[in-house]
Amino acid sequence: MNNKNLIEKIFAKGREFGLVDMEVFISKNSDFNIRVFNKEIDNYSVSDGEGLSFRGVSNGKMGYSYTEKIDETSIDMLIEEAIGNAKVIDSDDEENIFEGSDKYEEVNCYNDELGNISAKEKIEFTKALEEESLKLDKRVVSVPYCVFGESSSEAILINTKGLDLEDKSNIAYGYISVMVKDGEDVKTGGSYVISNNFSTFDAKKVAKEVVEEALSMLGASSIKSNEYPIILRNDVSADILEAFVSIFSAENVQKDLSLLKDKIGKQIASQMISIIDDPFMKNGVASASFDGEGVATMYKKLIDKGVLKTYLHNTKTAKKDGVKSTGNAYKASYKSPVSIAPTNMYIEKGDTDLDDMIKSIDKGVLITNVQGLHSGLNPISGDFSLSAYGHEIEDGKVIRPINQITIAGNFYDMLKDIDMVGNDLKFILPGNIGSPSLKIKKLSVAGE
Repeated sequence: MNNKNLIEKIFAKGREFGLVDMEVFISKNSDFNIRVFNKEIDNYSVSDGEGLSFRGVSNGKMGYSYTEKIDETSIDMLIEEAIGNAKVIDSDDEENIFEGSDKYEEVNCYNDELGNISAKEKIEFTKALEEESLKLDKRVVSVPYCVFGESSSEAILINTKGLDLEDKSNIAYGYISVMVKDGEDVKTGGSYVISNNFSTFDAKKVAKEVVEEALSMLGASSIKSNEYPIILRNDVSADILEAFVSIFSAENVQKDLSLLKDKIGKQIASQMISIIDDPFMKNGVASASFDGEGVATMYKKLIDKGVLKTYLHNTKTAKKDGVKSTGNAYKASYKSPVSIAPTNMYIEKGDTDLDDMIKSIDKGVLITNVQGLHSGLNPISGDFSLSAYGHEIEDGKVIRPINQITIAGNFYDMLKDIDMVGNDLKFILPGNIGSPSLKIKKLSVAGE
């Protein structure tokens, strides 16, 4: 990607209109997606897209504009729209163009081998995923969803303060859901693999996981309403963490949209809990050497042994709090303004096997799925009430599947009530939020 000449012309035009500090962000994306149904390709799509965003400071306000047409005919429009946009901004928060960090870590998120995998190989994997699932057990009656997706992206970030950065990454995933039936009892299950190393895509392994998951729920029924010790399986605890990620955003803290305000340095969780944001994770989906403003990313512990250490900052929120940016500025696309998001964020794993967690419970519940994460929780108060299913535990053993239950509690209280942390760290789709299994002292379960 080489657009340096165009960018210099944009900056020159901006100076003619009185802009001094300016920034250009250009991104290019390629996507490949296939879906297989009944051994046939049900959907096949290849798409490419690119765009340019421009930021410039006009009369002390930051103006934004963007275009999908990356050539000289867009220059006047970009400048005029950015200036017009700056005039209507009513926020008093000051935004600045970042001059660059002293040092950037080398992060390689692009695997050339993935880019060289043929479409035929990707199709064969997806078909094999469906075929393996169907032949594992006669109770597997259909595969409603079996897909493979691959995405690659390139980006450059250049500004008038001397910043000149480039990034390139790629990733692929496979996902499958199956339906199983025993008599009139019908259940479903889902499983996935995500990596930029195609050699790790094992159709038999993923198929075995999804079929076992679905079959394990046959015969499920409800359980008596009560408070129970609860184990949140790794993917469930990661789902819940992802739903509450916004509470760690400094912008939300400053807007009183997070109860973590004024909690830096205070114990907010069990001493067993550390939450990490690691932009340098090997094979991490969100690994990067710089953020959406060009600030060098950094490894950090948001919570260290239960103590809140930092919020996630961009340059605007950092200046407001009188601290340094944590390198968590985020641009969802060239069309998006700068916001805040984690990189690879996860609860640090412990040293307990899931089986040992189960053995520690006389009577409780293992939760393997929750639903309603966007409607059944309040990220401000921390309250949640989620439809769920899983397995009943009695005398340290899983005895039967359970469904038609609701688990309810408060995220902040739950963090304090964790008394076991698993060694089974897992990242959920789209791949940048992870957690091990967690044992909670008690949660309210509504059943029969």
